[in-house]
Amino acid sequence: MANRPGIFPTFFISGFECSTFLWKDRKRRNLVDETQHNKYVAEDYQILHSLGIAVSREGIPWPMVEKNGTYDFSCIDPMIDAMKANKILPIWDLCHYGYPDDIDPYSEAFCTRFSAYCKAAAEYVIPKINGPYFFTPINEITFFSFCGGEWGWVAPYNNTRDERYKLRYNLCKAAICGVKAIREVEAGARMIHIDPLVQVVAPRDKPYQQPLADHETYVDTFLGWDIISGKAHPELGGSLEILDIVGANNYSFGQMEYRESGPHAALPPDDDRVKPLCDLIKRVWDRYQRPIIIAETSGMNEGRTAWLKDVMEEALAAVDAGIDLHGICLFPAVTMPDWHTGEWLQNGLYDVQKVGEDLRRVPCQDYIDELRRWQKELNRTTEVDEDPFSDPVELQDVIDAAKRLQQKPDKNWS
Repeated sequence: MANRPGIFPTFFISGFECSTFLWKDRKRRNLVDETQHNKYVAEDYQILHSLGIAVSREGIPWPMVEKNGTYDFSCIDPMIDAMKANKILPIWDLCHYGYPDDIDPYSEAFCTRFSAYCKAAAEYVIPKINGPYFFTPINEITFFSFCGGEWGWVAPYNNTRDERYKLRYNLCKAAICGVKAIREVEAGARMIHIDPLVQVVAPRDKPYQQPLADHETYVDTFLGWDIISGKAHPELGGSLEILDIVGANNYSFGQMEYRESGPHAALPPDDDRVKPLCDLIKRVWDRYQRPIIIAETSGMNEGRTAWLKDVMEEALAAVDAGIDLHGICLFPAVTMPDWHTGEWLQNGLYDVQKVGEDLRRVPCQDYIDELRRWQKELNRTTEVDEDPFSDPVELQDVIDAAKRLQQKPDKNWS
């Protein structure tokens, strides 16, 4: 029995890219197909098992499972079977940038349909898996709102700041309704609301833009979580119980220089305006005082190993500062293609090698070796045991490691 029980059976988490958006060309993308996770699902979950990872983010593709108000969830049965065979606990992503063609995401009907879908999804998966039960109703509401409301990358293809604000408001409203619908099925279901960690600075030659940059850093970054927690727009019914667990995504491009239109420019890792990851996590903790996970993080190519080292050092600095951090999701488990170019990002624990029509899984051994090093440092399992659900993570081991290693926040990510 853990003295300081964590929320999950393992501290390290992973997951599989599962976006289902309508892309700029008005064609539906399905990243589960593009990465062949649907084909290699048994192997993919065997990989996680062998790596000592017993928690995985997995998508339910709303546009594919709902047709005219009826549901067919059979496409996720292979995922459920593979997770059960390998003793992996799912975090179900219910809307990963995709929604059915016939719904207007700005409408009241969107919330009604999403709520009904969430309830149906919960009714389908909960009897098939052992609890506890975890859901992410709508992934990255803030980023989704930029992509679909202001940048026009994905449906609904709008291109103004006002449309972004309206889209975010309705996505938050739908997420709150979705949480309530899931908890009608299972009152103890846990929610993880995921958005990126963001730091925006003014261009050096335009210091007058700092207030605009600060607004994105200190207001826009948090407004989705604020609405879901009830801090903003309380008329939508948000609360800290609905917010539940905060999932904060950390990527290098989350620290940016302000641009008046379009995506901002990512700061280079040695830029003196970069903030330590520990500081960004602390902003979230100070605001909500809710359990936190780093819900996605990865480096790319040969930088993956150093990235994990930096993330772990910053995470332990955060733990030592008293922040209630429950896990780190190394995402994705298997590399994914760049949405824009189609080139493989080489950002997974495993890369892919094209052999004919197959995408064979190839380990990134240096990255895996770094994961193993940290598992041992934290006294964590390096392979999923016979019953990973019998005891949660002993967070005291993580706290003790943080005190022993005495990591300090470091803004130099080079």
